[in-house]
Amino acid sequence: MRSCTLGIDVGTSSVKCVLIDEQGGVLAVQSESYAFLSPKPLWAETDPSVWWNALLKALKKLWARDAINPSALEAVGLTGQMHGLVLLDAQGKVLRPCMMWNDQRAFEECRLVEKTLGKANVLKSAGSALLPGFTAPKLAWVRTHEPEVYAATKHILLPKDYIRYCLGDFLGTDVSDASGTGLLDVGRRVWSQEMLDAFDVKSSLLPELAESPDVTSTVSAEASALTSLPQGLPIVAGAGDQAACGVGVGVVEPGTASISLGTSGVVFSYSDTYRVEPGGRLHAFCHAVPGKWHLMGVMLSAAGSYAWLSQLLEKDFKTMDALAATISPGAEGLFFLPYLAGERTPHNDPMAKGAFVGMTVRHQVAHLVRAVLEGVCFGLRDAIELMHALDVFPSRYVLSGGGAQSPLWSSILASVLRETLYPLAISEGAAYGAALLASVGAGVHATVAEASEAALSLKSDVDPQSSDSEHYRNLYDLYRSLYPDLKSFFQDLGKA
Repeated sequence: MRSCTLGIDVGTSSVKCVLIDEQGGVLAVQSESYAFLSPKPLWAETDPSVWWNALLKALKKLWARDAINPSALEAVGLTGQMHGLVLLDAQGKVLRPCMMWNDQRAFEECRLVEKTLGKANVLKSAGSALLPGFTAPKLAWVRTHEPEVYAATKHILLPKDYIRYCLGDFLGTDVSDASGTGLLDVGRRVWSQEMLDAFDVKSSLLPELAESPDVTSTVSAEASALTSLPQGLPIVAGAGDQAACGVGVGVVEPGTASISLGTSGVVFSYSDTYRVEPGGRLHAFCHAVPGKWHLMGVMLSAAGSYAWLSQLLEKDFKTMDALAATISPGAEGLFFLPYLAGERTPHNDPMAKGAFVGMTVRHQVAHLVRAVLEGVCFGLRDAIELMHALDVFPSRYVLSGGGAQSPLWSSILASVLRETLYPLAISEGAAYGAALLASVGAGVHATVAEASEAALSLKSDVDPQSSDSEHYRNLYDLYRSLYPDLKSFFQDLGKA
């Protein structure tokens, strides 16, 4: 078997392993699922041992396949859910379940730090408004509510970096994942003393920083015996899941961006310089490309909105697409606000609610479906407009995610954005990007850009329809007016 690299993604509900060859071709994929717990409202937790045991099972199944030989591996790269909080004591023992990215209990801790430092100073350092899901507010919550756990804490790790610790007994992370902690000086790519002071965190608790393709450690003898990974195999720093996805979809050079129509919607753009959106409505984080950054807008219910409607109507996506195709652009004046789980970009409002606006007796099920597709596209355009305001104008938008499998939805999105879209032919998500980063760390490729571009495979272009684009231009202005008009209603509704 020819040489290869392995990417490991520690996700919210599964661990995924992707094995690739020198050209980026996928040799094998294996995943193992698990559940997270929500013992109280707003809480989301997982025992880190669940990830490790799932990885052991996934690797065992991977090596059981014909022609898959771990001795051919050149390096392993790591990625995973961002913002999680893993706490270890002095002996490296996990002290409590990981508080995951979707754990929202630490909202008061965010408010107090922003009040102390001022929002502008937080944005300058952290590159984003503080969110309850970030790592630092969770640590502050533990100090207040679980003081005995905090007192025993000697090390803080992110989810993928717990796996690094298990594989190689090394306490480290990369700057892209560290960007989502709220403790990094993102512009300087070092831990921020100002944010550490604001959260009263000792720097000794933090892992060592590296750039994404750097080799941080090697597989230990103990881990080798458990995983069948070769002892001494280089472990590359890797990246947070969104930065790793950016590598996997070719967003590694100026003028490149991606749009993911997954459960959430993500607009991800490369940036040569550190640019902060003044309102904190975009994330400005370190990229997996050394010395570079990315801008990211996140809407919380993209394909998730379509799945919600599918369940309500008891119709599959193909049937819904066919219904929507019978309705002209604009759904005869019906709008959908895709705020079913609140919203992050551009409103950063957990109290925002989903809504159909403009309904009349003429509107039927097909209109509802069309309105949902269009409302998500308008929401994604919100993020792109914010990037344009920062003088970021990508010339290539790569399209991925489950929603990208719909030709109709892809066409609507191209027309709403007035941009040609380039759907991915093959995508294995963040684990694929981690494997590409491992290939750079192993010296198979000289740079992240070289590895990413060599592996990129696209389908036929999706062009905007000029007549539809002009119609959507006017409708978008109406769409943008809806949230400001309804914001106070959403707030009052949340208190009712």
